[in-house]
Formats: sequence, C-alpha cells, structure tokens
Amino acid sequence: MKRFRGNKFICIAIVFTVAMFFLGCQDQYRRIGEEAAENIFPQGVARDFTLTYSETPPLGSQDSASSRVIAILKSPLSEDFDNLRFKYRTFPEGLQVEYFDEDSNKSTITADYGIIYSTTNLIDLRGNVVITTHDGKKLEAPQLYWDRTLEWIFTQEKFRYTNPEDGTVMDGEGMDFNRDFSFFNAHRTYGLMTIKEDES
Repeated sequence: MKRFRGNKFICIAIVFTVAMFFLGCQDQYRRIGEEAAENIFPQGVARDFTLTYSETPPLGSQDSASSRVIAILKSPLSEDFDNLRFKYRTFPEGLQVEYFDEDSNKSTITADYGIIYSTTNLIDLRGNVVITTHDGKKLEAPQLYWDRTLEWIFTQEKFRYTNPEDGTVMDGEGMDFNRDFSFFNAHRTYGLMTIKEDES
C-alpha cells in the first residue's frame, strides 16, 4: 500500500512538472525593434473623393489655354499612403473611373477595391471589375492591372468579354489589351466567338 502511495505521488509530481513546462512556453515578452509589427497609417483620408485628370497641350506664342479631361475617378473613400517609401493610394470601398478618348467618348471602369501605385504608375483593380466602352463592349474580371505609362491592361484571372457589334461572348483566362480595345490578346479562351476573315 505504501508503494502505491509513493507511485501516486510521483505521478502527480510528473504531471504537474510537465504542465509547468507547457505553461512556460507561452510568448510573454513584448516585441520591440525589428520584431514589432509596424502600424501603417495613411497620411490622408478623403470621403466622397473625386479626382479629375486633364491634359493641356504645350502653349505656343499665340495659343490660349485649353485643356481636355482625360479621366474622372470617384470613390466613397480614398486613403493616401504617399508618406511611405513605396507610395500608393487605396480605394477600399470601391471606385468608378470615367475615361475619355480624343473624341470625348466616355468609357467606364468600376471595381470593389483599387490601389494606385504612384512609383510604378500601375493601377490594381480587384473585385467585380467591369469595363464598359463607349461603343458597348464589356469586359468583366475579378482582377485587372492597368499600366498607365504604357496604357496597357492585363490579367491572369478568368474574364468575360462581350462585343455587341458582332454578337460575341468570349470567356477565357488571362489576357492583355490596349486602352481602346483595338489590340486584344486572350491567352486561353472558350465560349462563342465570331471570327471575320480578310477578303483580300
């Protein structure tokens, strides 16, 4: 009987010691320096944000100032992170961009979320991205990138392109094209397409 009590005491002591080891493994220290998670705050926040991009040609000696609106960007919320080394601006509640060609024809882009990277001049559009051109062409994708320097738009995601002129609906995955859809390169396609042949 004494031997059983001794073993029981040893078992309780071992269980208690192991439990103390597990409790001692918790991370109790405060992280500082490089280990600390850095809080990033925008340098500016704007509600009901509207930004108008315009272009003014170089003035000659007899010219008067005339400018042309290129795009109008609207968003319920804009957060400006130009205080960081890699500058950017976010639109966490969505955005709408109306852009105009040389003939003032309006096309529209909408997305649930957007980021404009100031340094690289790249726009990242995410969530229900829809581009509708002035002539009724429509592109839908979950994410698009727009290189403003090259005026080139691309994605690796699935997309749907509808062209009412020839009645085509093209579904695919991955594509790139220029701003006015005059050059369109689809990487993988499936769906209904009409292909016109040259008559020459």
